[in-house]
Amino acid sequence: MEIKYISDLDEDFEKTKNNKKKPAEQKKSEKSAESKKLGNIFKTFMRMSTFGKAFVLSVLGIIIFCALLFAFISYSSSFTKIENVRPLSTDQEREFSALLNSLYPEKRTSILKELPYSVSKANLDVWAGSAILIDASNGCVLYEKNADAVIPPASIAKLFVMYIVFKDVAEGKVSLDDVVPLPERSWAVNMPSDASLMFLGQGQIVTLRELLKGLAVASGNDAALAVADYISGSTKAFVARMNEECEALGLTHTHFVEPSGYDENNLTTARELAAFCCEYIKRFPQSVEEFHSSPSIKYPLQKNLPSWQKDRGDSSAIYQKNTNPLLGVMEGCDGIKTGFIYESRYNLALTAKRNGVRYISVTMMGTGVGTKQGNAGRVHDGTEMMEWAFQSFADFNPRENLPEFYAIPSLGSKNTNGGFVKLVPAWNMPVTVPHISGPTALDDAKNVTATVNVPKFIYGGVEMGKAYGQIQYKLGDTVLETVPLVADRSYAKANPFGRMLGALVSWRL
Repeated sequence: MEIKYISDLDEDFEKTKNNKKKPAEQKKSEKSAESKKLGNIFKTFMRMSTFGKAFVLSVLGIIIFCALLFAFISYSSSFTKIENVRPLSTDQEREFSALLNSLYPEKRTSILKELPYSVSKANLDVWAGSAILIDASNGCVLYEKNADAVIPPASIAKLFVMYIVFKDVAEGKVSLDDVVPLPERSWAVNMPSDASLMFLGQGQIVTLRELLKGLAVASGNDAALAVADYISGSTKAFVARMNEECEALGLTHTHFVEPSGYDENNLTTARELAAFCCEYIKRFPQSVEEFHSSPSIKYPLQKNLPSWQKDRGDSSAIYQKNTNPLLGVMEGCDGIKTGFIYESRYNLALTAKRNGVRYISVTMMGTGVGTKQGNAGRVHDGTEMMEWAFQSFADFNPRENLPEFYAIPSLGSKNTNGGFVKLVPAWNMPVTVPHISGPTALDDAKNVTATVNVPKFIYGGVEMGKAYGQIQYKLGDTVLETVPLVADRSYAKANPFGRMLGALVSWRL
């Protein structure tokens, strides 16, 4: 162990004290030396001739100018880097979408809309008292006849039942594989003699999926009652839910008093049924793929029978064809639903898809006496409208042919998006293209041109939702539609220096 005496400690203290002083003294000395150097440089500069002084100042000016120019070029070059564009946050997207909905309600929130260009009125031979035909991709009305007449939907009401089920499945409230208890009043033996039936019975084991097939294919009134009780606990509560959904969709003339469509006090219009079908297929395309395109149903199979009837095997199963007379007959037809009561006559909500283009038609108060004549009228009217639609129109889809957005430099603004603002279409739905000049409507759709007009830059602030450009869709000389390109966010003006810098950058773009 080392022992230090008092004299040694005093000596160490002095050394430490001196060491603490050294850095301060050293810094002071260094500053003094730098000052002397600068002073010497200044003295040397002052001793120079006028020419020498001018030369030095020129060199310094050139160096400073080059440095500033390099900095400016680097800054202005950032406005050419599209990768700097940042996406909107979830909250910003919600705010932007709500703003566009308020600015363009007819294009964005209305399910049905008029064609954005003028066409000659179609002269179709439609027998039904009320009819409408729409492009399912955008809701554009192509043809109508007394489409606002208020008529009972009959069994087309069952589409609303299925819509509610699919909503609850999507929200995780129920599963299509749930086994559904069958209330006594849903048994076939307790239904009216003229009701369409799936043939439910006491003690049967049936899933929600099977009941939906019974609704879609056999149009079973018994299935409608079973589903209503399972989803809402009672028919009354379920009917209230049906009417709430109609209100949410803006169907002001559609009202239900029971879920099967058997009652003539259920009311709707062809226009509102078409709007509903458009929304239904758009939200739940699996309904068409799995249910409405099914050609037939056999029920009850052995797996559905109660224990005391299992020995019957499948011999009790009743075979029923899909009630849609155009399924398997018309090219591309894959749905959707028929309906009949005496008060509505023969109704049909029909859809067909060819080459990626889908149309929906609704006919109500169809002609004929008896199912054979009624179906003949359904086939005639459905064929008349659908074949005309596929011959006369096709779709041009901007999403498949154009960029999602256009990045435009935002100059002279308090920009937090890498120097850019996105200009996006105020709406971006397919354009219904008329058959004008090509061999077919599909050929015309391929010949559509899109002219995009956007500014080189936006100066001095940006306003969310404001139109700064447009896209114009044309077929030859015919303008099909003009869509505004709007800013997806807002930026305030920059301070005077920022605006001046933005003005300088604008000369380079």
